[in-house]
Amino acid sequence: MVKIDLKGQVKEFEAGVTAAEVAKSIGMGLYKAACCARIDGEACDLRTPIQRDCQLEILTFDNEEGKKAYWHTCSHIMAQAVCRLYPGTKFAIGPAIDNGFYYDFDLENPLSAEELPKIEEEIKRIIKEDLPLERFLLPPDEAKGKMAGQAYKQELIDEHAGNGEDISFYSQGDFTDLCAGPHLMSTGMVKAVKLTAITGAYWRGDAANKMLTRVYGVAFPKQSLLDEHLQRLEEAKKRDHRRLGKELGLFMLAEEGPGFPFFLPKGMVLKNTLLDYWREIHKKYGYVEISTPIMLNRQLWERSGHWDHYKDNMYTTEIDETTFAVKPMNCPGGMLVYASEPHSYKELPLRVGEIGLVHRHELSGTLHGLFRVRCFHQDDAHVFMTREQMQDVIQETVRLFDEVYSTFGLTYTIELSTMPEDHIGTVEEWERNQDILKNAITAMGKDFVINEGDGAFYGPKLDFHLADSLGRTWQCGTIQLDSQLPERFQLEYVGEDGHKHRPVMIHRVVLGSIERFIGVITEHLAGKFPLWLSPVQAVVLPIAERHHGYAKALQKQLEEAGLRVECDLRSEKTGYKIREAQLQRTPYMLVVGDKEQEAQEVSVRHRKDGDLGAIPVEAFIQKAKEEIASKEIK
Repeated sequence: MVKIDLKGQVKEFEAGVTAAEVAKSIGMGLYKAACCARIDGEACDLRTPIQRDCQLEILTFDNEEGKKAYWHTCSHIMAQAVCRLYPGTKFAIGPAIDNGFYYDFDLENPLSAEELPKIEEEIKRIIKEDLPLERFLLPPDEAKGKMAGQAYKQELIDEHAGNGEDISFYSQGDFTDLCAGPHLMSTGMVKAVKLTAITGAYWRGDAANKMLTRVYGVAFPKQSLLDEHLQRLEEAKKRDHRRLGKELGLFMLAEEGPGFPFFLPKGMVLKNTLLDYWREIHKKYGYVEISTPIMLNRQLWERSGHWDHYKDNMYTTEIDETTFAVKPMNCPGGMLVYASEPHSYKELPLRVGEIGLVHRHELSGTLHGLFRVRCFHQDDAHVFMTREQMQDVIQETVRLFDEVYSTFGLTYTIELSTMPEDHIGTVEEWERNQDILKNAITAMGKDFVINEGDGAFYGPKLDFHLADSLGRTWQCGTIQLDSQLPERFQLEYVGEDGHKHRPVMIHRVVLGSIERFIGVITEHLAGKFPLWLSPVQAVVLPIAERHHGYAKALQKQLEEAGLRVECDLRSEKTGYKIREAQLQRTPYMLVVGDKEQEAQEVSVRHRKDGDLGAIPVEAFIQKAKEEIASKEIK
């Protein structure tokens, strides 16, 4: 007999009982909804036999690991469908991703979007066949034989052969794939599938490799859930920041500079207003601002550890026979600033911020609008402190994050990333710093999930994943606890005892990449920025040419009051001008005709609330100023 702990309730079963059988004993509802299981914290198939006392969790689609098992199974079903329809297909990799799944294929004739419905029909046939997914292991030599003719799979087998372990496979009917799992028990457990896109993708994301065909899809346990998801996708297309960036005149991308965005006049107003807010909030929390050089020599990057851990993503050049690197992050420059003068414990915590322009060598296939670029402004800050101040500083930083994110109507979840394999520093230091981050967050009543092995090479971190109005998440803010760089740069402060001590520090960003954050809020708000952030806050619309003089004078009056205003003097009908202003997401449209000119008023229309009627100009100015000051989102 084995004792199985099910969320605190311990039950006894015969040894060898599977997770699926345990789920069925609890209830048929859970059994039918189950996607995979977790035994003592490790994800596994529902078919896994249990031979020892353990903790068991049955994971459904509502759980992230359950969802990934569901979508990963769908990627295998899609690969099976493609191989049936197009014999001779070579298949590469097919993971579950944050919003579905994909598979990369190498075909003699690349697929087109017109062929997706045919593949969907074959997927439905495979689902109807209700094929069991069965796992088996083979030694590397036999594994390569099993994957004869599949060059990409054989390459992956060769990479894993060195560890001496058998290779894991899953089979379903006439299809077998190299995979570690976990998976659903059968293809019949999938209910609603839709293939959403087809693109090109380089093998391993490297432009030097062959271009493959990548097919994306998504699936849900109910058709209604799929329908809701597809509606959200349609809404996301309308909100695509690349489309809105062009329509609203915010930024542009050019072939002459892939991954290097150009900001246009209205985009610069938006960007500078956002940075003004950043400076305002950081001044409130006691930060000082610095600026460090865009290039520093290789010796510095070796000293910081970035050369060993990040050099493949760095741009370099030679100056006076010395290698220099364009900075991919601001941290080493911040260390030099701190080290440039002596410090006392009385100054700590010392909060130092920088909006630094950084460059990173991203692969061309990964570039995406403002979300993935090769140069961007990072709102870095480094807080130097004593060990006794660590928890207070972390909590203070989270409060700053709360204030900023709530301003944009964004909520978040927190992820604690722990020690990676290529870390520097002792395991004891890492564990101590991880506990400090945990305790600080827990004491604030906030939840977090663990992301094993994904910390920065110098320390554990808290990542803040923002949820937008469509339910999508974006990783923007981070708090990284670091006791390694202060050691490497020999940073010191004079303590209350008169002796020199080593400070500890946090790296933190709240917006992350300014460019990426602009992309996020553009999509989150569908381009309808709050009044304080809108590049154009109001447009004056004269009804006829005889009203142009009043319209120009009104524009000047509003600008002198601090508002950003345009005046539309085109010989177009007023209704057309209003529609144009609505398309530009302008918050206020101020219509002026004979009556308004005579009464020194404006007829106010709001992009959401519609016609607000005629009001005195000074009253509108006061109303606008109050809305700007409140940073209200309408």
